[in-house]
Amino acid sequence: MPKPKKHILVCVQGRPQGHPRGSCQDKACGQTWQAFSDEFTTRNLWASGFQLTNTGCLGPCHLGPSVLVYPEGIMYTGVKAEDVGVIIDEHLMFDQPVERLLAPADVWA
Repeated sequence: MPKPKKHILVCVQGRPQGHPRGSCQDKACGQTWQAFSDEFTTRNLWASGFQLTNTGCLGPCHLGPSVLVYPEGIMYTGVKAEDVGVIIDEHLMFDQPVERLLAPADVWA
């Protein structure tokens, strides 16, 4: 299997209601995940060398849904289903991160 061009990780972590960290599941991550999956299928991105994986917690639960793009290690937060096309069009296709969705710098601190 060849190395992927980019690998997109979408948090689908769920926690019990009222958990102090919250969860991406409480913020409609399922819709975000489904939008990525649908776009990957529609655009045949699997065959173009891109990978997509749903994951457990990526860290900033209070800012979710969270999406992480490798190999750059760029994290997006607050990603809604309607943001998915922009991430694919700008970041995956043209290596231009979507500035308005970038996680705050202190996420990595």
